[in-house]
Amino acid sequence: MKKHNFSAGPCILPEEVLKKASEAIINFNNDDLSLIEISHRSKPFVSVIEKARSLALELLGLENKGYTALFLQGGASLEFLMVAYNLLNKKAAYLNTGTWSDKAIKEAKAFGKMVEVASSKDKGYSYIPKGYTIPDDADYFHFTSNNTVAGSQIKEIPDTKVPLVCDMSSDIFSRQLDFEKFDLIYAGAQKNMGPAGTTLVIIKDGILGKVERHIPSMLNYQVHIDKDSMFNTPSVFAIYVSMLTLQWLKDLGGISFIEKVNLKKAALLYDEIDRNPLFKGIVAKEDRSTMNATFALVDESHKEMFDTMWKEANINGLNGHRSVGGYRASMYNALPLYSVQALVDVMQEFENKMTK
Repeated sequence: MKKHNFSAGPCILPEEVLKKASEAIINFNNDDLSLIEISHRSKPFVSVIEKARSLALELLGLENKGYTALFLQGGASLEFLMVAYNLLNKKAAYLNTGTWSDKAIKEAKAFGKMVEVASSKDKGYSYIPKGYTIPDDADYFHFTSNNTVAGSQIKEIPDTKVPLVCDMSSDIFSRQLDFEKFDLIYAGAQKNMGPAGTTLVIIKDGILGKVERHIPSMLNYQVHIDKDSMFNTPSVFAIYVSMLTLQWLKDLGGISFIEKVNLKKAALLYDEIDRNPLFKGIVAKEDRSTMNATFALVDESHKEMFDTMWKEANINGLNGHRSVGGYRASMYNALPLYSVQALVDVMQEFENKMTK
């Protein structure tokens, strides 16, 4: 039996996607060639990347609305640099809500003035700041929609007159948003799309070409747009699996369908965390992530027993990030509801044992 996989990323993928991907490694399109040994400029792979880019825009409701989808390399961490390289001319505004937004801020500081409009670092990123002001003269405003490490999530898109840039690495394609409000979105594939190795970037027409500096070709979004994500050899396997996953999501009913499933999963686990006297949530209730639920034991002396129980229940990837501790249940799109129920059953069994 496959384990209940709560890994934060690389994460669980749909079983049918894994099956198709494994077959393609041996024999892709019945051409007696492996997917990973054909030319990336061959018609079979060009059709894959074109379909992946098209599906990304379609699922986000951005098809034929002046956006380009790119599959690049370097992960979201390289996007921290590329965003500032391509967009920061004089001043940028950033919201600091977690480990990854903090890293993005450090990169931006090298390119111009950086205004940190608000931060929740003072309380270990356990909440989302409210009531901050975004300067109207900023080149753009950057925020992270979901904070994988801390387990917090921004529920409403910030209202601003400046271009909006968002790191959606850990919740893209998981919930409905008005994606037309964004000027640039980026997301590492290894959360809701595919294996590590490629990064989806969505760019709105007209946002580029406004900085005065020279941008190296490999870091220049316009170069990648002009070359249809094929400026250099793309991550063939990661893009193919992403395409399969996006098609899987479309066949299910798209983002509107999966959002309902994700809300059920999150409600099931958070209700147990709040009900069970042996556990406590880490993030403010109104800011809890539907993707990454973080929680801890009330009494850490019981850790060894609980760890033994969830591991014996065939559960994987539940340990919290080293900077936060406790536990983190990542409930990405492909995680089935019954896996969350398996975790809840263990938590209830643990309570029964400890209260006898």
